[in-house]
Amino acid sequence: MSATDEIVVQVDLGPRSYEIPIVSDRLADCAPLLQRWWVERDGMSSMTCRQKPPAGSRWIHDSIQPPQPVALIVTDSHVADLHAATVRQSLLAGGWRVETEILPAGEKSKSLDVVTRVYDRLIGMQADRRTIIVAVGGGVVGDAAGFIAATYTRGLPFVQIPTTLLSAVDSSVGGKTGVNHPLAKNMIGAFYQPIGVLIDTVALETLPAREFRAGLAEVVKYGVILDADFFEYLEQHVDDINARRPEAIRYLVAQSCRLKADVVERDEFESTGLRAVLNYGHTFGHAFEALCGYGELLHGEAVSIGMVFASRLAERRGLIDRSLTDRQIALLQALALPTELPPGANLSNDAVLGRMRLDKKTVSGSLRFVLPTRLGEVKTFGEIAESDVLAVLNGALV
Repeated sequence: MSATDEIVVQVDLGPRSYEIPIVSDRLADCAPLLQRWWVERDGMSSMTCRQKPPAGSRWIHDSIQPPQPVALIVTDSHVADLHAATVRQSLLAGGWRVETEILPAGEKSKSLDVVTRVYDRLIGMQADRRTIIVAVGGGVVGDAAGFIAATYTRGLPFVQIPTTLLSAVDSSVGGKTGVNHPLAKNMIGAFYQPIGVLIDTVALETLPAREFRAGLAEVVKYGVILDADFFEYLEQHVDDINARRPEAIRYLVAQSCRLKADVVERDEFESTGLRAVLNYGHTFGHAFEALCGYGELLHGEAVSIGMVFASRLAERRGLIDRSLTDRQIALLQALALPTELPPGANLSNDAVLGRMRLDKKTVSGSLRFVLPTRLGEVKTFGEIAESDVLAVLNGALV
């Protein structure tokens, strides 16, 4: 496989299907791909209310030329002058009309106040349902831009160009969009699929080391919950991954996207409970992340620690033996991820349990956890005794 090889993951959701090309050093050439996605999406929209286009034409009549494509790039201050500028230049060279909205970097941009500001921008552009929202950034940008696309005129076409490993392997796939309420994170949102996701590993090369490592926690998670062979691949390619070699990064991103797409295709709207398996490590992790103070632990770091605690809980319940927990710890540590709470975290058991009761998997006050039963398989277990959780916490909390 050469440095320019492309892997394409297809997400099959009927009329909402889309593709995810994983490439290296192709961002400056993105305009033709986005143009194709835009034409295909508009062609499908036209066919719902008019006659089918003639063979060989994406438009109603060959004599009708498509209008000039219009895009609003939504990005943040971290990547506006880097990756977003590259995307903008490619689109302008391709004949697009392009405007850019730069959000402040950080979680505060996932708010209705910021969303309203972008609505104002779209109204000023006289945006219509052919205007594309292009999200260039991490999970915050993707979540907020996706929510804007889902709600403005009840739906604009939307493209994700993730620039963090976490967003590439997780939030950019599956159609979850949303913003935070002052009282609760991700409380306002919609399921809304993009028309395409473009992942260029060059964008990941500019990530600070800590953010890159944090994204790897979600990658390890996929191996534990769905694919033992993938977990073994990660074990065998630690050096390539830590060195961010394009071939290894393309493969681990593609396989992560494929595994998540498999789940999303079977439970797009979280109606069957299957999608809950993606939350392995998150019940502990979300509690640790919140109680340590957002920023003290990055999300991926908290998930890394949470997976270890969840695996120990599975051990306590006799679902697995210690060797599986030890393998996870060894791989996470080899990828420079934390497996224990930071020194001085000083979290009380009551505070952790209180946060866990707020978890979305909790039913009528009963704790529920996603736990491994073997490498490559997890199940959701309800009515977990708090005494078992406390026993696991007491192994690490003073």
